[in-house]
Amino acid sequence: MKTLKFIIALCFMASVTACKSEKKEDIKEPIKQTEKVIETPKTYAEISIAQGGEWIDGTRGHEEYDGGTSFKNIEKFRVPDNHTDHSWYIRYEGPGWENNKIGYRLYLDWRNAIDIFGKKTDTMVLSNVGQDGFDSYHEPEPWGQDILKVGSGLGIGSLGRLVEVEVLHFKEVDSTFASVQNNLDASSVIINYKGWKTGDDKIDLKSTLSIRPDQRYTKHTIQPSKAIDGIVTGIIDHGVNYFQKESANKKWAYIATYGEQTLVPDDLGMAIFYEIKTTSEVKKGKYDYLIQFQPTTKPVSFYFLGAWEQEVDGIKTEAEFLTYLDGLLNELNSNNAL
Repeated sequence: MKTLKFIIALCFMASVTACKSEKKEDIKEPIKQTEKVIETPKTYAEISIAQGGEWIDGTRGHEEYDGGTSFKNIEKFRVPDNHTDHSWYIRYEGPGWENNKIGYRLYLDWRNAIDIFGKKTDTMVLSNVGQDGFDSYHEPEPWGQDILKVGSGLGIGSLGRLVEVEVLHFKEVDSTFASVQNNLDASSVIINYKGWKTGDDKIDLKSTLSIRPDQRYTKHTIQPSKAIDGIVTGIIDHGVNYFQKESANKKWAYIATYGEQTLVPDDLGMAIFYEIKTTSEVKKGKYDYLIQFQPTTKPVSFYFLGAWEQEVDGIKTEAEFLTYLDGLLNELNSNNAL
């Protein structure tokens, strides 16, 4: 009898243990939700055109876009044939691109010059610039302002063609197409010029301007459809100190200016880094310090930058600026790219 009771007790305990085990297996750990980390972009590019108005005969001897009530951002478009300087059709006159350090804009008309937006903040600001339809961005704002007077020159890092002693801009072009791209790690402006006529030559030319986070420079890659002499880039000459330096291994070099050369006025450094084997001459032009490229149909890349004293953690002295440039030059010579 005792044996029977003992066996029954053992069976009961085994049953309870099995039940507990089953219950334990039935209890599932709560699923942990993975929080999405939303990265704030540190680069931005845009093209914004006027809406709600019409083209009229303007007071400057060419058509202007009048009565626009708003602007619309677009990813790509063909520039209207009647568009020229101060047409008021494209917000701040062309595409813009920026990062958490600096901003730039390209005059998308016959001037084809590149201007600088100095920034006092590390946030993206271009989407709010020029929304009033005028050029109020030349005045100081909490975010910064347009700081470079381009005049008749190339500004910084744009293109022209040197024919004899004259730098020809983009006065004769069959058509111009512009587009922008925005990714987390870079933003770009792409311009395709069709039928650019200078002197006795007519070519197509693709220009790609790309900016990455945390750096002041823009990478500019150009590709002509025909190998012609005289394609140049440059820095506008405002009568401040000028510098030119080649690396010891003769791979890369830079030209640069530094001094009081902004609309503020205050100190600004500008520089262009170029691969020596792609160029034929560095010289002083009428309005600019020029870098002339060798004739080619292959892509050619160079880098340009501005460094404004009022930017966040900005470079304040000429000595700091030159040290900064030498560091970038060393990086280029080591890696052949920035």
